[in-house]
Amino acid sequence: MRLITAIAGISFAVILMFMQLGFQAALFDSAVLFHKSLRGDIFLLSPRSTALIAMKSFSERRLYQALAVDNVEFINPIYLGFAQWKNPKNPLQWRNIHIIGFDTEYPVFSLPGVQSNLTKLEEPDVVLFDQASRPEFGPVTQIFQQENTVTTEIDNMSNATRKVKVVGLFKLGTTFGIDGNLITSHLNFLRIFSQRKKGLIEVGVIKLKSGSNSLETKQELQEYLPKDVKIFTKQEWIEFEKKYWMTSTAIGFIFSLGVGMGLVVGIVVVYQILYTDVSEHLKEYATLTTMGYPHRYFIKIVFEESLILASLGYIPGFLIASGLYHIAHDTTLLPIVMTHRRTWFVFLLTIFMCFLAGIIAVRKLQDVDPADIF
Repeated sequence: MRLITAIAGISFAVILMFMQLGFQAALFDSAVLFHKSLRGDIFLLSPRSTALIAMKSFSERRLYQALAVDNVEFINPIYLGFAQWKNPKNPLQWRNIHIIGFDTEYPVFSLPGVQSNLTKLEEPDVVLFDQASRPEFGPVTQIFQQENTVTTEIDNMSNATRKVKVVGLFKLGTTFGIDGNLITSHLNFLRIFSQRKKGLIEVGVIKLKSGSNSLETKQELQEYLPKDVKIFTKQEWIEFEKKYWMTSTAIGFIFSLGVGMGLVVGIVVVYQILYTDVSEHLKEYATLTTMGYPHRYFIKIVFEESLILASLGYIPGFLIASGLYHIAHDTTLLPIVMTHRRTWFVFLLTIFMCFLAGIIAVRKLQDVDPADIF
C-alpha cells in the first residue's frame, strides 16, 4: 500500500509538471505561428507594438524606404486588426476574429491554401477563413466544403458592418489571444476597416535576396531608416513575442509556478514515504552501522529506492499526461503535443525530485546511535 501511495503521489506530480510545461509550450508555439508563416527575413514594427494582439500602426513609407538597400528583394505591407464575425448559422452570435491584410502581388505567406487562392483575393469583399479557428465562429469549413462559398457579415468595431464572402480555406491556428483568423487583400482589409487610413500598417515584411545576411542588412537598415520603427530579424521577432507572454503577462508566470509546485508536491510525497521507511528500519540500519557499514552505504540504499520510485511513478504519469494532451488539444485547438525533449526533461526532473527527497530523508540516519536504538 505504501508503494502504491508513493507511485500515485509521484504520478500526480509528473502529470502536473507535464501539463504545465505543455500549456506553457503551447502558449509560446501558438503565439508565433503567424510569425513563422511569413516569408520574410526582416520585419518593421511600430515602437509602441508589444505583441501580435497589441499592434500599433506606423507609416508604410519606412517600408518603401527600405528598398534603397541593395539586398532587399521585395517588401510587403501587412495590415492587422480585430473585428466581429457573425456566425453564418446563428445571426445572434458574434465573436472577435483576427483579420490579416496583405498585398497579393508577392507570395508572403507559406500557409497551405493561401497561395492557391491569391487570384480570388483580388475580388472585392472576399476573405480566406482559417479552418483551425474555434468552432464558435460557426461550421464555416463544413459549409464551404459543401457549397464552395460562405457569406456572412463583419463588424469593424465602429458600428459599420460589411458583407463578405469566404472563397477559400487556410490553416494557421489559434493562440491564447486569438480565436480565429481571416486573410484578405490589403484593399479588402481597408474596405472592412473603413475608418483606417491607407498606408498605416502594423508589420512591414522585407524579403532579402538569396545569400544575404539578415544581421548585416538589419544593421544597415538601422543606420539608414529613422528611429521611429523597430527592426527585427525573424528570430528576433519570434523571441520578442515570446518574451511578452513570459514577462508581461500573468499567464507565463502561472505556468512556471505550476511546474515548481508539481516539483514540490513530488518532493513532499517521496520524502514522507522514504522518511517513514527509514524510521521503521532504524534497528536494521543501526545493526549495519555496528557491523562497520559506512554512512555512504545507507545513502546508496535510499538513493536506489528513490530511483525505483521515480521510475515506477513516471510511467503512469507519462501515459496519463499523453492522454490529457490529446484531450486538451481537441478541446482548445492549441498546439499541445508531447515532445521527446519534454519527455526526458520531466523524467530527469522526477529523478531529481526523488533524489532530493532521499537526501532530506537520509539525514535522519546521521544521528543514529546504536546504543540508543537497542
